[in-house]
Amino acid sequence: MSTMNVLLTKSLKDFVDEQVDRRGYRSSSEYVRELIRKEQDRHHLREMLLAGARSPASGEANRAYFRTLKTRLPKR
Repeated sequence: MSTMNVLLTKSLKDFVDEQVDRRGYRSSSEYVRELIRKEQDRHHLREMLLAGARSPASGEANRAYFRTLKTRLPKR
């Protein structure tokens, strides 16, 4: 694992420390890693949505289309 040092203002450090305490993280590093993972997920989702918006339409999204999608969902 690599190391990165980040300088924070006192108010930001206090906020991070508070989140670590309130949310049960073991350290500020764990909290920041979680924030970065969430941002990566958000970025990935945005890219997928944009790719879908750029792709040509493959058919009409009517009731039959959504019924077909439901059959592909895992059973609960």
